[in-house]
Amino acid sequence: MKTVPKDRKLDQSINVLREGYRFLPKRFADLDTDIFETRLLGEKVICLTGENGAKLFYDKEKFQRKGALPKRIEKSLFGENAIQGMDGDPHEHRKLLFMSLMTPEKMDKLGQLTSEQWRKQAEGWKNQKNIVLLEEAKIVLCQAACQWAGVPLKEGEVKKRAELLWAMVDAFGAVGSRHRKGRKARVNAEKWIKELIENIREGKVASEEGSAIYEMAFHRDLDGNHLSTQVAAKELLNVIRPTVAVAAYVAFGALALHDHAEEREKVKEAQGDYIERFAQEIRRLFPFVPFLGARVRKDFMWDGYSFEKDTLVLIDVHGIDHDRRLWERPNQFSPERFKDWKGGLFDFIPQGGGEHYTGHRCPGEWITMEAIKSSLKFLTREIEYEVPSQDLSYSLSRMPSFPKSGFRIEEVEFK
Repeated sequence: MKTVPKDRKLDQSINVLREGYRFLPKRFADLDTDIFETRLLGEKVICLTGENGAKLFYDKEKFQRKGALPKRIEKSLFGENAIQGMDGDPHEHRKLLFMSLMTPEKMDKLGQLTSEQWRKQAEGWKNQKNIVLLEEAKIVLCQAACQWAGVPLKEGEVKKRAELLWAMVDAFGAVGSRHRKGRKARVNAEKWIKELIENIREGKVASEEGSAIYEMAFHRDLDGNHLSTQVAAKELLNVIRPTVAVAAYVAFGALALHDHAEEREKVKEAQGDYIERFAQEIRRLFPFVPFLGARVRKDFMWDGYSFEKDTLVLIDVHGIDHDRRLWERPNQFSPERFKDWKGGLFDFIPQGGGEHYTGHRCPGEWITMEAIKSSLKFLTREIEYEVPSQDLSYSLSRMPSFPKSGFRIEEVEFK
């Protein structure tokens, strides 16, 4: 039996917050291994990277999600007792609820709504000198996601709701005031959506069958019971919250368009499926999810290493998407790398790996792609703008990350 290489520090919790997306890749490189043991919050943790590591991590017979998420993440980002912490038949049944929302027709509708909201939001830019694309994207995506999901929004509350949803996302890698803000936002957001679910069930608010809010409100578990209004609210938030999080990808997409003028022209002309490849490269290159966790379901051996029941295991999401063994020149922006890509389940995992229907790969990948592509089309085909001098760098220590300036534009003209 092999001994798992160890990171000798007593506890690395502080360094996770200090180093962010770099934490795991740095230690895999320093130890020259795809597996190592460390301690986080006083607990033994095994960390994995590489395609084979991802294949192992997404083996449902060996790992479970119950108990893997830190409470601080549940209380800010995902919500307690939501799908991210489920396993087995209950998870697969709940997953079908989410997958029912991801049909091509519904994704087309989301793309149309996103484009419409960009045009509507841009109407107010005509006399503005300082337009921060990240902030605008939060509002656009909140409005589009809520309209698509059937969540009613009053004109004056869109920005407030967008900030509420973003605060939950912004809290996941934070401590102190940023984390407290996210937890407070979670409480307020659940209260808001819970009341809507109750009103829909009581017939006080109309909803369209097939919409996300209708399906969450009337979904039945394996015992034939409706979800509690609290859980239904959390799951609906797990549709619209991550859509607002795509605002970071929109800002990164604008950065890529700015840095690669020749690529911008290809997106503008949409040669073949180039815009699809461009969007995928944004998801691969730029930081989004740093790592994900699971717990060992039962004792087992893998590649000569022993895994004990209940041990927490982390998979290096960001590192795998930048693995030199999987991606040529991984730190270079190159959409063409996806031209002949076959769609591996474990070599490209910006929102998780494995199967969508039965595993824990995020069902919202299609939403992410539609939101990015619609935003790219708007930025390249419907407006022209200037990019003033600003700090366009982004930190791999901050989780989540985005361009420091939020990507400012000015002198917007409509085509």
